[in-house]
Amino acid sequence: MAVSSGTSCVLSFTMALTSFAAMQMFKQQLAGSEYMTIVGGLLGSCVFFFILVGVGNLESTLFGSHFQTKLFPEVLFCLAAAMFASALVHRVCVTTCFLFSLVALYYINKISLNKYSVPVSATPVKASQGKKRK
Repeated sequence: MAVSSGTSCVLSFTMALTSFAAMQMFKQQLAGSEYMTIVGGLLGSCVFFFILVGVGNLESTLFGSHFQTKLFPEVLFCLAAAMFASALVHRVCVTTCFLFSLVALYYINKISLNKYSVPVSATPVKASQGKKRK
């Protein structure tokens, strides 16, 4: 069941805060081994996703449903916030957070284009029949 943009904004920011709190609670475990630093970066990319959805829904609520989230400043701000949250855990978490966030951003963009883009119809082009030069 779909919720309104305002409710989704609140839920997204709550999930981002919950993910950040989980990263801070389990900081020692996440920084303890190589594989767990990758998990820390994955959690950081979840923070990125939730912040991005929250910012997008906040803008949709404030500016109308046709407002689009742009690369600068919204996406870069969300990415910087998620990378800062990952940096509080471990340096390697920042790198993996960046990589996972880029992959997530690619798929978010792909889904958005499939849902909201206007299909372009192919119109046949008539060949002009001009005089032939000899």
